[in-house]
Amino acid sequence: MEALLAVIVGILFAAAVYMLLRRSIVKLVIGLMLLSNAANLLVFVTAGLRRGAPPLVPEGLAAPPSAVADPLPQALVLTAIVISFGVLSFAVVLVRRAWELVRTDDLDRLQDTDR
Repeated sequence: MEALLAVIVGILFAAAVYMLLRRSIVKLVIGLMLLSNAANLLVFVTAGLRRGAPPLVPEGLAAPPSAVADPLPQALVLTAIVISFGVLSFAVVLVRRAWELVRTDDLDRLQDTDR
């Protein structure tokens, strides 16, 4: 299962880089979204996929009685999802504002700021 997810992460990274190299700013935003999702999956795959109980320690014990899931990768990915949503929202607003000013989504035409 982890090998399959590693291949999927690689495909997502490749697709994200391909989209980031396109001339359209909309495709750039889509590539940014794919890149953030690939990074989140990479954190999960490298942390290891284990099924277990929540990491709760009963009162009076020093350790959980059985195998538990690691909460750190879940917390990191949740934080990364929130940050990537903020960056994606900012990029969408920036694309809309650029479209209103220049009426194009070609990145080569956006380099001219003298308009």
